[in-house]
Amino acid sequence: MNRPLPVKGELLVRITACGLNFADLLMIKGQYQDTPDVPFTLGMEVAGIVEAIGPETEGPAIGTRVAIFGGNGGLAEYGVVVFPAERAVVISDSMSNEIAAGFQVAYGTSHLALSHKARLQAGETLVVLGAAGGVGLTAVEIGKLMGARVIACARGKEKLEIAKRAGADHVLDTEVDDIRAEIKALGGADVVYDPVGGDLFIEAFRACNPDARILAIGFASGKVPEAKLNHMLVKNITVIGFYWGGYLKFAPEILIGSMNQLMTWHSEGRLQPHISHALPFEQSAEGLEMLRKRQSTGKIVIKVSKS
Repeated sequence: MNRPLPVKGELLVRITACGLNFADLLMIKGQYQDTPDVPFTLGMEVAGIVEAIGPETEGPAIGTRVAIFGGNGGLAEYGVVVFPAERAVVISDSMSNEIAAGFQVAYGTSHLALSHKARLQAGETLVVLGAAGGVGLTAVEIGKLMGARVIACARGKEKLEIAKRAGADHVLDTEVDDIRAEIKALGGADVVYDPVGGDLFIEAFRACNPDARILAIGFASGKVPEAKLNHMLVKNITVIGFYWGGYLKFAPEILIGSMNQLMTWHSEGRLQPHISHALPFEQSAEGLEMLRKRQSTGKIVIKVSKS
């Protein structure tokens, strides 16, 4: 295979690891809001090593380890891909390639959603649905770091234990607990972080306090819920749509500032990313299937090359 050559504004990166995301599954079905034209290669976020820099391009030096959100292209068989230089984030010595590959989307989504959109305040009650998943677990961790009281909702004892270790003050099992009643018994929700949708959204909505904010992050359940506007009006509830990748198009400086804060927190030891599976490239399809069946916690990362 001929090596691609970076043009102005681009970097050539040898990919070492690629993080999997639920959006990859949506892309396969053509249901993601940013699904590229076919044919394309899956893999939204990667870690790698800069191998070449385009002419008249400012960016990390050759040999630098970087993390990049490319939107696609990460699961490249030959492992050498061209990306926009402006998207490269230098990886600190304290962060492994596997962690870096699965860091940006999950942590970036939760931090920007909670801080910039929901304006989560210390002392408020944050309810996290899908709390052991890729983004949900980071919402638990970041919410606690921001001073909130965190109620984590997930399925099964194992996932609830992982949410506890991430900082959850209370955990609810979505298989057996009455989510609405239990949240209300704990004082109600001021902010809801929802990557699940479906019936869980409705239950959390009904457990909201007046002036609550609900973050619609995604619909892993496969069902897009319908909020009753009259109930939103009476209780002054705000439902906020949030798409992290969209900020690259209209306000990249906000996303960059958030990522710098997250990298600082990680270097200070204040974030503990959780990777449940780091699989070889040959098991990429198995990793996607595990994601589809919700058999993972935190992130699944594919090791693309050993370089």
